[in-house]
Order: sequence, then C-alpha cells, then structure tokens
Amino acid sequence: MYKIVSRKELNNSVTQLEVLAPLVANKAKPGQFIILRVDEMGERIPLTVAGTNPEKGTVKIIFQVVGGTTEKLNHVMEGEHIQDFVGPLGTPSELEGLEKVCIVGGGVGCAIALPIAEALNEMGAHVTSIIGFRSKDILILEDEFKTCSDKLIVTTDDGSYGYHGNVTGPLKEMLENGETFDEIITIGPLIMMKFVVATAKQFNVPCTVSMNPIMIDGTGMCGGCRLTLNQDGKRVTKFACVDGPDFNGYEVDFDEAMSRSRMYSDFEKHAYEETCNLFKKEVQ
Repeated sequence: MYKIVSRKELNNSVTQLEVLAPLVANKAKPGQFIILRVDEMGERIPLTVAGTNPEKGTVKIIFQVVGGTTEKLNHVMEGEHIQDFVGPLGTPSELEGLEKVCIVGGGVGCAIALPIAEALNEMGAHVTSIIGFRSKDILILEDEFKTCSDKLIVTTDDGSYGYHGNVTGPLKEMLENGETFDEIITIGPLIMMKFVVATAKQFNVPCTVSMNPIMIDGTGMCGGCRLTLNQDGKRVTKFACVDGPDFNGYEVDFDEAMSRSRMYSDFEKHAYEETCNLFKKEVQ
C-alpha cells in the first residue's frame, strides 16, 4: 500500500498527488512513468512521473480525470492509500549535451514537460518554455515553469491569458526571428505535437516528442501504444511504453497514432460514467 502524502486540485479536472514511494523516488528520472492500481480490483494505468523528492521518498503524479480509474483515483484523499505503485518504467529523456532547448507543453502534458525543463535548468541549459491551454481557467504549473525557465510563454486558444493562439504561434515567430535551439522537446495532445514537429521541420531543428498520450497498459502487451516510425524509408513498429516514450518527432506517423487513440474514447467515457454513478450511489 502506498500513502498519499499530499493532494492538490490544479483545475477542475486535473489533480496532483504526492505518493510515498521511496524506491521509485530514488531512481526515477525525467521522462519515465509508473504503473498504479487504486485498489485490489482496479485496472493498471501508466502515469508519468511529474517530480520526485528522494529525501522525503515521494513521487509526484499529475493526472486528468478522463476514465473510470482516474475518476476513482481522484477520490483518494490525503492520508489514504492506493494499492500498487510500480516503477520507474520507460526510457529516461536524453538530455546530456543540450545547451539551449525549447520545451513545448500542452494541457496536462505540461506535467510531463515540467521535470524535463527542471532537469535541463539544473544542468545549466538555457530553457525556453511554451505552455498552451484552451483557456485561463485550466492553466496549470505556470509558477513552476517560471522557476526553471529562462523564458516562459503561456498561450491560450481563446486569448483569455497570455499569447492568443496555440503553441506553434510563438514558436514559429521565434524561429523566424533567428532564434536557435539544440532541440525542441514537445509533450501534449497528439495533434499539437504533430504541428510542433511540422514547425520545427521548417527550420531543421531536431524535435523530440513524448508518446505518453497513447499508452494504456504500460508494458507493451496490450498493443494500444503501438506506433509506426518512418526510418530510412522503412516503416518500423515500436511501442511507446517499452521503446519510448520519447521518439524522434520527424519519424512518427501521427495520423495513424491519432486514429488508433480515438478507438478508446467511447470506452473511457463509459467507464467514467459508471464510476461516477457508483460514487453517487455511495453518497446517497
């Protein structure tokens, strides 16, 4: 059993938990993830490590309520316990040698981007962060990004805060004005990453993408995180959870990945509704 040390609601649908898991806290690196179960009968879900505190032995996870398990996890309060918390899994992000990096995060993907930005900052790299949201009311982690970024740009689709538009707007403007980066690292919705990669490609800037959004089982057995890479003229199959989650953005077939990810949306919605109804009955 793993104790919830702290709980914080970042917005109406995104929650941050700090979990007491010393072994994971001592080994986890940016880009890696854990697998958890809320209770003995619960399903296993992968969640990216959003931060660690080895001295306290805690691991931070940030999740958005989209299905039955995340709805159930959202009802676990500070001081309570969850059944399993296994990791770290996945390959850590390759950050060595990077001196000037642009981190582009979208929505809850910013939770994955933050530890990467923090690690680069600690290494002495110059970090520019662009984080995007639909509107100001769902903005998360702005202060945390300010702390670890030399430059931070916040964008909102509706113009309610910061730059009016999506993340590719300021990115393209910087590149057109002669800004250079050793690498662009982007994490967020698949459609966002697709267009960040397209923007980077116009200026021949290496671009790494995190394929966390398509992970389901976390071990490669379910096949849900299968993706196709175009390498040297050949189409190669990889699995985000065991071969990644980071990949060369130029190689990823985003259209195929987006098509596959939509297959599970109805299932997640149904599971979410069932779990909500269960909690409502318990309250009554």
